[in-house]
Formats: sequence, structure tokens, C-alpha cells
Amino acid sequence: MEFRVVISDPKTGKAYQKNVTGANANRLISKQIGDVISGTILDLPPDYELEITGGSDKDGVPMRRDIPGAGRRKILLSGGVGFKPKERGLRKRKLVRGRVISKDTLQINVKIVKHGKVPLEEIMK
Repeated sequence: MEFRVVISDPKTGKAYQKNVTGANANRLISKQIGDVISGTILDLPPDYELEITGGSDKDGVPMRRDIPGAGRRKILLSGGVGFKPKERGLRKRKLVRGRVISKDTLQINVKIVKHGKVPLEEIMK
């Protein structure tokens, strides 16, 4: 199992990418969008806390916070994650994935909620 994790730092506005494999990847399965995880899962110091904000699967289908479960569903969207309407009132049926991380998830997006003593820029060199 392998996940590509994109870590966003709201303080600096920068994003860092990290591959997570093995036991740490297994610890991410069944977590949901909005859950707060420890930095040790991503090999960061334990004083870092990260919030899961989204992700996508191997085909680029985005995860949505308002869809329960881990499966794919076609839903009618008027905006938000998965669809950006070009004109007012436009709605479209799009394929999206649920909020739970599964083995089909490829990319996970997280943001830093609690910063550690060492800046992330130095850790990710």
C-alpha cells in the first residue's frame, strides 16, 4: 500500500509532497476527511498535528466531505469539489468518491493544524 500525501503549510503557503508506505500507510486507511492525525504517521516530529482535507483516487476522482463511505457515486452537483460551473444555475451529474480513505485512494491532502518546534521547510529538505 502506498499513498502520496500533500502537506500544506498555512503559515508559509507552501505545499510539500511525501510518499507513505508500509505500516504508516495502513494507519491511514479508514480515516475520514476532517480527522486530525499525528505527524508521526508521515515521519514528522510528534508535535505536528495534521488535518485531512481531501484526496483523490487512481483515476483522479476527488473525495467529497459530504459523501459517506469510501465508494464512488454519481451525484448532481451545482458547485464545490469536483465541479466548477461556468454559469449561474448550472448543475451536472459527476463522479465523486466518499470521505473515507481506502486502498483505492492514491493522493491524500492534509494541512498543518499544530506546528512543531522545527520548521517543516527544514524537515522536508
